[in-house]
Amino acid sequence: MKLYPRLFLSHLLVILIAVGAMLVLTELLAPAFVRHHVEQMVRLIGPDGASLRPDLERGMRRTLNSALLVSLPLALLVAALTALLSARRVVRSVTLLRDGSHAIAAGEYRRRLPEEGRDELTDLARHYNRMAGALERVEQGRVELISNVAHELRTPLAALRGYAEALRDRVLAPEVASDAIVRETVAMERLVRDLSLVSRVEAGAVELHPTDFRPGELLRAALERFEGAAQDRGIHLALQTDDPLPRVTADFERASQVLANLLSNALRHTPSGGSVTLAAHAADGRVTFEVRDTGSGIPEEHLGRIFERFYRVDPARTRGEGSGVGLTIAKGLIERMGGTLTVTSGPGGSTFGFTLLAAHTGST
Repeated sequence: MKLYPRLFLSHLLVILIAVGAMLVLTELLAPAFVRHHVEQMVRLIGPDGASLRPDLERGMRRTLNSALLVSLPLALLVAALTALLSARRVVRSVTLLRDGSHAIAAGEYRRRLPEEGRDELTDLARHYNRMAGALERVEQGRVELISNVAHELRTPLAALRGYAEALRDRVLAPEVASDAIVRETVAMERLVRDLSLVSRVEAGAVELHPTDFRPGELLRAALERFEGAAQDRGIHLALQTDDPLPRVTADFERASQVLANLLSNALRHTPSGGSVTLAAHAADGRVTFEVRDTGSGIPEEHLGRIFERFYRVDPARTRGEGSGVGLTIAKGLIERMGGTLTVTSGPGGSTFGFTLLAAHTGST
């Protein structure tokens, strides 16, 4: 039997049982109630009133039963309508959930259910819509990832094919072509490596080795690594820190990787004659590291998406200068170490900052 008639019949059965119970209780309790009052009346009017007892009981029974029988059809009609509406509400919600689940199974992640009312069925529809929205975002991410990977691989593959054809046709010397092929192969290896890392970061599968270290060690290592590149670009690289700073607890290599990514981006987008500043300060049990540049800044409409995989503010300018997942990896690593990665930007430049937990065991 279908759900709708089952619910309707079950509601109707409960109502019929309630009506039957009411009739039985009336037959059991009403005569005793009338008998008690008749006895009081007999005491008042004397022995002649005793003959009225049977007539009063019969009259009471006839009147009560007649009233119940007359009201019974109306009660059954109201009960049937109530059962009908209640069963229809439940069945409608179940049907919508069934159709929605079939749509999700078929890949229609945009299907949503109406959220009408304030009962548990409405809560169920609301949670279903949240699940559908999450699945839709996952599916969009999967499609975008495949598209972006294909796009990223297209350039080095086209270059490899061109150099291979030039080598075959003897347009380029073997030494020149081989160097170019190695360069493009290295770029593809870097992309594959970054994709593997970003997938592990997003899955929370990156192994971390937290230690206590001084923030100055991290900053000085980054300064030494990028000082030459900054000089080659005509950019002033400065260091600015509070003194003293508490030690932090984090994975030194991963924190260095994040700082290197932020510094590399800052140098790439700062024109010659500009400056990039490494800064650190402590507050509320955390140490905040900042990379400030004097570049053109990031338009406000892009700030909310720069941590997405392969998202670029200016694809034409930055294509080929990185894998496009560096900030995604950086954000995931910092969050795995208990910190946060933020960005602020304006016409005078951008500031990327990340926090690490203070160890409170010493100072820089």
